[in-house]
Amino acid sequence: YGRIPVQAAASLFYFYKKGKTQQLIHQLKYKGRQEIGTFAGNWLGSELKSSGRFDTLDCIVPVPLHPGKLKKSGYNQVTTFGKALASILEVPFNDKLLLRKEQTDSQTHKHRVERFENMQRAFSVDASENIENKHFLIIDDVLTTGATLESCALQLLKFPGVRISIATLAYTP
Repeated sequence: YGRIPVQAAASLFYFYKKGKTQQLIHQLKYKGRQEIGTFAGNWLGSELKSSGRFDTLDCIVPVPLHPGKLKKSGYNQVTTFGKALASILEVPFNDKLLLRKEQTDSQTHKHRVERFENMQRAFSVDASENIENKHFLIIDDVLTTGATLESCALQLLKFPGVRISIATLAYTP
């Protein structure tokens, strides 16, 4: 909070260790249960649409996986979530805009400062299309410290007039 300018932010669930949300995200992330992402995207998309706070979005952009990790897992766990959001909110989904240039260690067992240091140079932007003056919704599975989302946002905010909003499946209180 307060480290980057965010237009709007939302999460569908609270994430607690050993809770139902952790089980759902584990199924989505590691067991290929992508229908969970679609269900959550449809649900959150309806909530965001009715809130009116996300009416000016131009594009939905997922936090990217490193190509090596993507090849190993076969999919990005937030793709179906993002595509469902895009369908409900009637905005494009672009999983090619943000690029993960460094394969970072998992954030799961890192402390707050380590998370931010781990993400500092992890992302870049494919600026082959005009992204100036656009409003992007960056999506991820779980928001803990915000280090990953901040790193992605900082790359997009290098372009004039860019605005950032954030949506995640879950938030760690």
